[in-house]
Parts: sequence; C-alpha cells; structure tokens
Amino acid sequence: MSKETKKELTGSEVIVEYLIKENVPFVLGIPGHGCLGLTDALYRYKDKIKVIQPKQEMSGVHMAVGYYRVTGQPLAVFTSIGPGAINTAIGLADAYVDSMPVLVITGDTHVHMRGVGVLQEIERKKDSALPRILEPIVKRSFEIASADQIPKVIQRSFNIMMSGRRGPVHIDLPMDVQCDFITSEIPKPEKRKTLSRPRGDIDLIKMAAELLMSAKRPLIWLGGGVVSSSAFEEIKELAEFVGAPVLASMMAKDAFPNDHALFGWATGSKGTKIGIELSKKADVVLAIGTRFADESTCSYRKGVAWNFGEGDEDTRLIHIDIDPHEIGKNYPTDVGIIGDAKAVLADLLHILIEFYTPVNYLETQYFQEIHKLKEEWKKFLKDWRIPNLEPVMISCVLEEVREFLDRDAVIVTSSGNVQAQMLQEIEFYEPYTCITAGGFSTMGYTVPAAIGAKLGKPNKQVIGLVGDGDFMMTMQELHTAKQLNLNVVIVILNNSGWIAITDLQRAAYGKERGYATEFTDYKGESYSPNFADIAKGFGCWSTRISKTKEIKPKLEIAFKQEGPAVIEILVNRDPRYTGSPAWGWWDVPIPAYMTAKREKYLEQIKLEDLS
Repeated sequence: MSKETKKELTGSEVIVEYLIKENVPFVLGIPGHGCLGLTDALYRYKDKIKVIQPKQEMSGVHMAVGYYRVTGQPLAVFTSIGPGAINTAIGLADAYVDSMPVLVITGDTHVHMRGVGVLQEIERKKDSALPRILEPIVKRSFEIASADQIPKVIQRSFNIMMSGRRGPVHIDLPMDVQCDFITSEIPKPEKRKTLSRPRGDIDLIKMAAELLMSAKRPLIWLGGGVVSSSAFEEIKELAEFVGAPVLASMMAKDAFPNDHALFGWATGSKGTKIGIELSKKADVVLAIGTRFADESTCSYRKGVAWNFGEGDEDTRLIHIDIDPHEIGKNYPTDVGIIGDAKAVLADLLHILIEFYTPVNYLETQYFQEIHKLKEEWKKFLKDWRIPNLEPVMISCVLEEVREFLDRDAVIVTSSGNVQAQMLQEIEFYEPYTCITAGGFSTMGYTVPAAIGAKLGKPNKQVIGLVGDGDFMMTMQELHTAKQLNLNVVIVILNNSGWIAITDLQRAAYGKERGYATEFTDYKGESYSPNFADIAKGFGCWSTRISKTKEIKPKLEIAFKQEGPAVIEILVNRDPRYTGSPAWGWWDVPIPAYMTAKREKYLEQIKLEDLS
C-alpha cells in the first residue's frame, strides 16, 4: 500500500481533514475572532463537511449528543475564545456524566501572547487558564502549543472519546496555531484505533452464571452502558433464558422492549410501584453498565429500592461494567466483572446455553407475580388519568403522544415532571429512541438534542417533550431548526413555572410551600408568554391547546409540516395533577427548624441504611 504524500496544511486544515476521514458530517459552532482560522478552514472544505450554527454553544454540545445517541457517530463543536468556550461547560458536563462522546475545540490566546491579557483571556492565576474550567468535565483536555502537535492530538481525541467508558474530549487551540503551516500526513483512523471489545474474566462469568441460575427471584438491572455497547439482543436472550424481569434506568429505558412480558419498568425515586416491588425483593441482581446513582437507589436507603449488603440474607449482586471505578463503589458486589457489556453477556450466554437448561418462565410462580404487578400498574395509570380534565394532565399528554407515534419514533426529554413521568408511563420498543438528560439532569437539553436527533435520523419522527421553564433556556434553537428546515416537533407542557420543584417543596416541606418556582407577574398573578406566538415569530408552524382531545389532531398536522412545529399545551397546575405519585424515596434534607419533619427525616437516614 502506498504511503500518503505529506501535505503542507495549516493546523486547522489538519483538523478538518481528519474530521472528514472520521466521517463527521457536521460541525457545530459560532465563529468569533478566536476561531477565525478554523472557520476559514471549514470554509475551504465546505463541500465535504457542513457547519451548523447553534445560537448558544451549550446547545451545540447538546445537538452533538442528540446526534450521537441515534447514530453512534460523534460530532465536533467549535467555539471562539472566552465566553463562547465557557458556554460549552453545561453541555460538556451533561455529556461527561452520561458518558457521551463529543469533541469540543475552543479557540484561545496566541501562544506568543499568553499571559498579557488579550481580549477574553483568563490569565490572573495561570496564562490562558480556560482549560482548567473544563478539565473536570471531559475525559481529556489537550492544550496545544504548536501546530506540529495537532495530527497526534486529533487522532488521540477520537480514540479517547470512543474507547472504554466513552465521553467528551476538549482541544484548546490557540489562534496562531490554527493558522500555522505544518507538513504532515493526516493520520489514518483505521490504523490508529481498535474495534475490539474488552472481555470479562471467564472464571467470574462462570460464577455469575451459577449465581443467576440458582436464584429464585433473579432480576436484571440496565444502565446506559447497555446502550453504549448495543447489547440489546443479548439482554433479551439472557432475560428469557433465566426468566428474570428487566428493569431499566433512565439511560437504558429503550434497551429492552417495554411491551415484553418480562419488562418491569423502573425502580428508584422516580420509579414505579412494580419496579420497586421487584427490585427490593430480588435475591440475585445482574446489573450491567450502571452507576447505581442516588435516584435509581432511593438514595441508598436499604430496603426501599434495593436490599444489597454483606449479610447472608441480603440480595446478591453481579455487576458488569467497563469502568472498574463503578464496581463496588456504591454497593458491595458478589461478582464484579470488568468488560464491555455486549462481550461479557455473549460469553455469559454461551456458558448458560452449554451448561444449563433454560427456565420455562411462563410457568413459574415468579412470572405470575410479575404479570400481576404489570397489570396492577396498567390499571393504576388508567385510573390515575382524567382525560376530561382541563387543562390536561401531563399523564394524558404522554398517553396521547405514545398512541400517536410510530414504534420507532424518537422521544427527547430533559429534567422535570415530564422526564419523571416518561420513565414511569411511556413505553419504548426500539433501541436509540429514548433520548434524555440523565445523571446531570440538564434543563435546556430537549430542544437542541431533538434537533441533533433529527439530523441523525431525518426519516424518523422526532418529538421533544419539554416544560416551559426548560424550553425558555434554549428556545432560541428554534431558529436553528428553521434554518435546517427540520420537521422536529416540540411539545411544550406549559404550567407557568418550574413545577417539578414546586411539587418537591410541597412534598418535603409542606403543602403551603412553593416558593420562587412559579412564574408570576408584578401583581403576583400567574404569568406565561404565549409560546405558540413566539414559535410563529421563528417561522415555525405552531398552535396552543389545553384539551386531551386536541392532542392527536394537532400532532397529525405538526408531523406533516416541512419544517419545525411547536405545540404548546397548557397543562394542569392543580397540585393534585401536576406530576405523578412518588413511589420511591429521595434524600431531600429538612431544615432544623422544622422539628417534627426533621426528626422523621433523620430517622429515615440512619447510618445503617446507607451501608
């Protein structure tokens, strides 16, 4: 094979050519004086790679993550120096916590002028100190001082993003380095990466098989690592072989068909009655690609969501994760296996098929119990919803949306009541269709992430379900959606406030609470903009409704539009109907001056509960 001819290129051109070799179709960014050299290189290659203009750099990161979550292809985001670069912090933190790869390239001070205080430089404690701000929220941050470093750095960035526990990478790119010539070959991606999956210790996998097959109440708990490794078929085959119910965390909601007989919904503070009942009574749990974060564990209060411990009567735990840091971190582990979820599960299945007989789960008493609990949960949801209530309940909106959408439609949510109720109420049937802000619980995520998802899957229905407070954080991205003429549908659930926090205040501190979370005008009366009119100002098709019966007809129209569509739904603000009942527990500290409530709270969090 002939060796590639070395070319004289600027540092920026090397980056752009490598992005093209990595099959990156889009870069997202806002040009500024600190990234003009990179912007001009993108102009020179505009026929091979397209620039998309988010209206805030944080949104660019969210768009890139939305795109990755439906395609598996990471994108790049570029910014100028200073505030534009710092704007990426929330998006990067969200991506880092949820282990999502995205490459962020920030412009910075010319190398020969570092420390003089050029426009937008941060230099009082360290010259060109911006990378220190982003360092805790990326897998790796590179500070480049010479264009000669770029070929190796850009290639390593992709390897770091996409190997092991995935995550974002930051490249700090000085203005002069962007423009300097180097003579270099562009690295060949296929020669610089591995496609292998880390396999687990086979002896430990055999122990896991024996423990699973000896269980009377086995359970499978899915984290986001299952989705990252595409271990969908393995999970389904394993669950059916063992006869174990499958519970999904927020990041794995779409990793197992939610209409499968063995699907047991979710546990934790945002979990369901069925999920919590199953998780706390399991005798063996197989947990895959999960952090066991506080929301999925009821803040580690023993006996509420899980019964892990070191006693003979405690639930036994098999934990599979690609990150050794997570195994044993929050719970004692009986069998801890480091490896890629898909690879480890394939080996586990091989051992089960060779040495064990599959469980005829449809005939077991355990399955009958699971089925009964599922039916009770369906009945609860049916009885809980009041379709004739006006304004409509969020629960009724979710039911109408799910009934309308295709099975493979992509649903995007951020934090708040709509996210919690999505976890409890919406069924997902296909992988890569539930896109949500997970461990960082980021507001402002839905609109840009939905745009990114639609860029990645232009022929699928993509809908963003978002509260009004959340929507206002990134509603400017309707401009981006209109520029791209994408038929992404945004459903705004307008209850004039950050009502998820209102509900939390009332639940924890008393029914009279609800302070600084509801949107009121100077007279103290409820206040909301007309978001449908705002959307029209962006050139989007839009409508404003408040009744259950209006939802499906408006969705029909919205999805027939060429470009973006916005449905504003006024939802109920009555405290009885704003959210859904909480089945789990979450550690919300009570002020010392609330004596009775404080005593009850302290009783709930005895140290032995947190062992």
